[in-house]
Amino acid sequence: MGAITFFEIVIGDDVDKAFNQIRDEALREHGHGGCSGSIAEKDDYVVIDDVRRSQAHAISQAVELISANDPRIEDKWGPAGALPLTTRTAQNAWLFFGWAND
Repeated sequence: MGAITFFEIVIGDDVDKAFNQIRDEALREHGHGGCSGSIAEKDDYVVIDDVRRSQAHAISQAVELISANDPRIEDKWGPAGALPLTTRTAQNAWLFFGWAND
């Protein structure tokens, strides 16, 4: 079994609700069988920092963390990373990212 990276963006202020929403959507799409290569494989997340950033900057930061094998998100069985985003509307959002079992 291998691992693949994933990146998911969810609009919402509450990180717990955002994580559960995107994970539930991935479980509906990919099923509960495991090895989907998606956030469906994650049971938890870790907020990397509290700095709100643009989507492009957040993805760039996430790619850097993945490439550097950051210990907070390097394990395909461990938590997803989470970075807070700003959007063009008044809403806030979250980028969830990391390695997932495929």
